[in-house]
Amino acid sequence: MTQTYQIARLFNGERFHRDAWLTIDNGKIVALGHGQAPSQAKALTGTLVPGFVDVQVNGGGGALFNGDRSVNAIATIGAAHARYGTTAFLPTLITDSLSVLQEGADAIAAALRERCPGVIGVHFEGPHLSVAKKGVHSAEHIRPLTDAEMAVYTRSDLGTVVVTLAPETVPASQIAELVAAGVRVCLGHSNADYATAQAALEAGASGFTHLFNAMSPFTSREPGMVGAALLDPHSWCGLIVDGHHVDDASLKLAIRAKAAQKMMLVTDAMPPVGMEGDTFTLLGRTIRRDGDKLTAPTGELAGSVLDMASAVRNSVHRLGVSEAEAFRMASRYPAEFLGLEQPGRLRVGGRADMVLLDDDFQVQQCWIGGEAVLKP
Repeated sequence: MTQTYQIARLFNGERFHRDAWLTIDNGKIVALGHGQAPSQAKALTGTLVPGFVDVQVNGGGGALFNGDRSVNAIATIGAAHARYGTTAFLPTLITDSLSVLQEGADAIAAALRERCPGVIGVHFEGPHLSVAKKGVHSAEHIRPLTDAEMAVYTRSDLGTVVVTLAPETVPASQIAELVAAGVRVCLGHSNADYATAQAALEAGASGFTHLFNAMSPFTSREPGMVGAALLDPHSWCGLIVDGHHVDDASLKLAIRAKAAQKMMLVTDAMPPVGMEGDTFTLLGRTIRRDGDKLTAPTGELAGSVLDMASAVRNSVHRLGVSEAEAFRMASRYPAEFLGLEQPGRLRVGGRADMVLLDDDFQVQQCWIGGEAVLKP
């Protein structure tokens, strides 16, 4: 069905436009203009922006991918995050057994075959991490990268694959092998020194998972992984802007230091996103929620209850990032990191993945492939 919308304010991924209109047909934008809209256009109030892209989503809507490796769970997670503007995401498995990785991969492949809304691939966060920087991950499952895991990561039916690993655990030769197979390698949960991180970048690693968190810090005599991340002009960094994972001042400084267009917002979201509840179970441990903070029994942060719209809002209000840059950090930059065909832009011929926001960045409507997510 063809539908035309008239929007007072539109951000196309590059700049803002006033009095814009666009027409959607068969899931794509087929016309986009300014000024007088076609007579059948439906008026929208607010700002229309490209749909948000989240590369790290553990759960939502009460579902946890590690705990329920099914298409139904993936769909539940996607629906919860779509309410907050996420139109493309990577369901994320944290450190677990080989069988869990294999079952998760099977579920992703099935979700892609069934065109589960928003699913574009999978993120394996671990199990090839540093025990010293494991965070809430299970030490018993942390292990070297073997042929068995390599076979999972390099499957041809998983869409876009991201693997987070610690470069002191996985040698540069294996990182290069993953990259050659089309896997995007992120460095994280690592206590590596600067030289080791740099070697991993030279081998093809292209991202850093939740910058600052669970990684060797920047110091005067040892730049560590944080120093490598900020100095490298080619890689992308994920930021969790929730006020708990990283101090606002550190985030401001990192954004100033990092090369332009390389910072992307992520949620690292857990099951409570989109629902009420004070506790949930993660790998046999009870995780408690206190407001918008999640902690394990031993005190570690255990993901977040952050959504992408809130990440945008926090970036503008707490970090002083411009609206345009916050929108790009939530859509265009992660899309570019993932190598998507439509890198966070609204344009003729592009897929109609869009979010309508009010003045406080609250989601009024979200479209995935032209289909409205929220009921009127």
